[in-house]
Amino acid sequence: MANLNKCTYCGKTFTRERTLLVHMCEPKRRHLHKNEKWDINAFLVFQRFYQIHQQNVKEKTYDDFCKSAYYNAFVKFGRFMMHINPLYPEKYIDYVILSKIKLDHWARDDLYEAYLIDTLKIEPVESALQRSIATMMDWAQEQNAQWSDYFRLANTNRAVQHIQQGKISPWLLLGCTAGKKMLKSFSDEQLQMIAKFISLDFWNQKLKSYPADHLFVLSLIQISEPTRPY
Repeated sequence: MANLNKCTYCGKTFTRERTLLVHMCEPKRRHLHKNEKWDINAFLVFQRFYQIHQQNVKEKTYDDFCKSAYYNAFVKFGRFMMHINPLYPEKYIDYVILSKIKLDHWARDDLYEAYLIDTLKIEPVESALQRSIATMMDWAQEQNAQWSDYFRLANTNRAVQHIQQGKISPWLLLGCTAGKKMLKSFSDEQLQMIAKFISLDFWNQKLKSYPADHLFVLSLIQISEPTRPY
């Protein structure tokens, strides 16, 4: 009878079935969290970590994950990913894994910030505009306005947050008159808060170096509001 009351997760046995039912060991707790979003994130990162660093090893299972000495560290990072909702999650995961930074230090705002700034500089203009316009449309729906009025009517504190999160790309912010006009309405403190995300020297040069992409930005804006100068 004792074997019937054995925990399948930790192997501990109990004289009463009722005791087994309420028993909560660490392995059981981990398995019960299997379908939580942060745990799913953590497991995917765990698998990717071994794919990169041990390419010839058989793909890691969820049981491997639960038994790992690094389970809690990966879960911490999985929760962090939920919190920041990173741009291009798969690329961010690879960036962190290849960063040579210790696993315990992955869940850091400054690490994600460095990734975000680098990514904003190299992502395709089409992807940057798609994300930016989606953000502006969400704002427009909330405010019962036109998305093309974002730069003219959006609260500057909200706009600062969007820029810091990479939701409004420098391609659009610096690539049209309306975006640059909004920047002029920012306080010195707000400009300081976004300076690293819109590196003016870099972006002014990029807009000059990629005239076709810049023209694409302008044409898209003009289509949305043909009577207003951009």
